[in-house]
Amino acid sequence: MSTTAPSVGLAPMFSPAGVAVVGASQAPGKLGTAMLSSLDAFARTGRTVAPVNHRDETFYASLQDAAATEPIDLAIVCIPATACPDIVDEAAAAGVRAVMICSGGFAEAGGIGVDLQQRLVERAQATGVRVLGPNTSGFIVPGTGLTASFVPGASAVAPGKIAIVAASGGVNHALAFLLAEAGHGVSVAVGLGNAIDVTASDVLDHLATDPSTSAVALHIESVADGTRLVNSVRRLTDRTPVVALVVGRNDVSAFASSHTGALATSWRTTRAALAQAGAVVVDDERELVDAVGALAVTRARPCANPSVGIVTAQAGPGLLLLDDLRGRLVDIPELTTATQEQLATWLPPLTYQRNPVDTGRPGPDLGRVLATVARDPASDVVAGYALVEPGAVDLVAAASEGQVEGVPCVFGVGGTTHLAGATRTALIEAGIATAVDPTGVANATAALLADARAQYRRVQGATADPPTVPHLSEHRYDEAQAKDLLDQMGVRTTAREICTDRASAHLALERIGGPVAVKLLDATILHKTDIGGVHLDVRSREQLDLALDALESAGASQFLIEGMAQPGIDLIVGAHRDPVFGPIVLLGLGGVEAEVIADAAVRLAPLSRADAIQMRSDLAGRRLLDGWRNGPIADRDELADVLIAIGQLMVKNPHLDVVEINPLRVGADGLVALDAVITRTRSLNNE
Repeated sequence: MSTTAPSVGLAPMFSPAGVAVVGASQAPGKLGTAMLSSLDAFARTGRTVAPVNHRDETFYASLQDAAATEPIDLAIVCIPATACPDIVDEAAAAGVRAVMICSGGFAEAGGIGVDLQQRLVERAQATGVRVLGPNTSGFIVPGTGLTASFVPGASAVAPGKIAIVAASGGVNHALAFLLAEAGHGVSVAVGLGNAIDVTASDVLDHLATDPSTSAVALHIESVADGTRLVNSVRRLTDRTPVVALVVGRNDVSAFASSHTGALATSWRTTRAALAQAGAVVVDDERELVDAVGALAVTRARPCANPSVGIVTAQAGPGLLLLDDLRGRLVDIPELTTATQEQLATWLPPLTYQRNPVDTGRPGPDLGRVLATVARDPASDVVAGYALVEPGAVDLVAAASEGQVEGVPCVFGVGGTTHLAGATRTALIEAGIATAVDPTGVANATAALLADARAQYRRVQGATADPPTVPHLSEHRYDEAQAKDLLDQMGVRTTAREICTDRASAHLALERIGGPVAVKLLDATILHKTDIGGVHLDVRSREQLDLALDALESAGASQFLIEGMAQPGIDLIVGAHRDPVFGPIVLLGLGGVEAEVIADAAVRLAPLSRADAIQMRSDLAGRRLLDGWRNGPIADRDELADVLIAIGQLMVKNPHLDVVEINPLRVGADGLVALDAVITRTRSLNNE
């Protein structure tokens, strides 16, 4: 019978008293040779670096021999994959609490590698030894000189405030080098590799108590335990901002049978879950570096709808910055009259001064201009840009003079490599976020705003008061039953009758009054329109008979006759049980084209009211819901109530698979559900 030993934290991994290199070598080109060389700086601090290789008489013959004479917390393993599982046992016997396996040839290689990786998992669980990897290029902790990496140049990365947690060792090092180019140092940078034991969640939990880390760059390729990852990010962002890059934008291979499942791809769901937990989510590595670099230096105050004041010393770059921020739908309101009057005393009359503020060129009043804009109610963050002109103004002094407590500044600096780089470094040291160009300023500014909104949501509370929702007993609901349930939950539906023959259908038409929708009623058919199972705008007995003929030809034995809703905007509201993150709620532009349009917002259930309201704002087509061209307006609270209730229904019914309202019509009289699907994963008899 196998047992699981309690695992230790990650301090032995990242703060070891001594390190052993298993598979150390003195031969050029060997992995063990490169690793020993990388640890030179660590050895110069007076701590132990013990080479282990029984083939070299100048080295220790075994890990146990090394640990018997030296204080060893971490073993770095550079030997063939087949020997690695035994090393975990040897480490446990020697009292070594952490192992990093650089070797490849495990599950990523297939074949025997899958079995070898499973053996590693079993040995880690049985011994409690923490295992990083396998198939990793390692990690660095520059502040202590610990370069547990064989990548050339890794030891040159300077100490700093940014931690990197990356699924890939290559991405880990690439981000470290990019941050170094941007003037930032690193507290710890970890490549997880195959992550058979130490996962992103483990490292994030470790960083939650790390005083040397001010911001975290998180790179995600896949997620095994969504709930744990979300909880780890949520705990960490209480103190330290997290910027996340999720790989897999185009992974749409795991569509579910419902529209909700098709729209909620793993990539979309992972991004939404991380954002809901408080992370700032970005689209590429360039944006990640700009964003985490800014958040390592400064944070904006919590705010539901933060806005930006822009100051530019050159009009062209200022227009690029404005255009970029507008494209991100950032609020850039006009400055107050008082602010504009004050600015006019310093700036040339032909410059634009309402927001953005164009100074014409950098001059001696730049610091006062920045401070004045920062004090304006329009400015929760100030975004600035200037080219270096040493004869005109000291940009560092001006930006420092322009600082206003509680209003962070992102100041972009362009110019020659030497002058601009030195200026940006000085700005960072002065506590001012910086970037190399207008795009970088926009990336950093957007990150500060997203973080401010996340802090605000956290202050507002995690969940809404749960609405009363029923416990479901049926295996699968047909549309009529699903709409009865929606009625109980306060979601409006149209008048309807179930009919089993033509006579009852004709009576239903008379009672409801035309026009009506005539539908096939069958709980096993999710997309009735695909098989001609829906006929709309039926007004007469003759039209009804034609519709019934078509439905009977399609195999219908029951019909649903229901009143037609007023014209409006169609939404899809759904909930789906994600295999990684659990119940999720989706809001999107709806109708039969929902999957083609793919304009959707996703959240984990249960939802807070702030999250439910924000989902509407996440839609690219949200202006359609605000009375576009005299159209209907979707009431924010009414829509939020529907989203919260659907999410709570999933939470209360753990065997529910899909709840979907498509479309949910936004009309002149509010919201009305026109179609509904409810399915369960299995019958209650099997629970």
